[in-house]
Amino acid sequence: MQNSPQYLFLASGVNNGEGFWIIGIKNCDENISEDENLLDCHRKELLGNESAKDILLAINLNVNNLLNELRNKNHLMERPSMGISFDIPLEILENIFDFWLEIYKNQEAWETCLGLLKVRKRIPLTNLIESESLKGNSKKWAIKIETLHTYVPSSLRIEKLNNPMWE
Repeated sequence: MQNSPQYLFLASGVNNGEGFWIIGIKNCDENISEDENLLDCHRKELLGNESAKDILLAINLNVNNLLNELRNKNHLMERPSMGISFDIPLEILENIFDFWLEIYKNQEAWETCLGLLKVRKRIPLTNLIESESLKGNSKKWAIKIETLHTYVPSSLRIEKLNNPMWE
């Protein structure tokens, strides 16, 4: 079981009438198609267990970075009881999924990109890119990672109102 094949997948689903996206790992194709909560499978790749876990970790970090940034900018985002909100378009999630799946094939690029993604969790990479702090492939990957974080929904922003202090 150490490195048995696993399916890394991106699917849409519904639970109690609530829609969501899910990116996960299943040990066989039937487990994806037989899951009663899943509607459509949009991406599915057969990988070794360790590879699937590594890629899923990067995808989840990327998606969490994006969602945190949207919340920090006061964008109204649904929070489904499971998975990722349908407020994030499928194309955005496919781009994130495809990028991390592809970059994993090159160990040096993978390590660089994962490091940049961890930095991106704390600060945008734009300052590093513009200040010429990054060179060569690091700069190229930083630009791509920053692009994966640029989605802005057309939904209304929530204006934070302070409650009166007497309530």
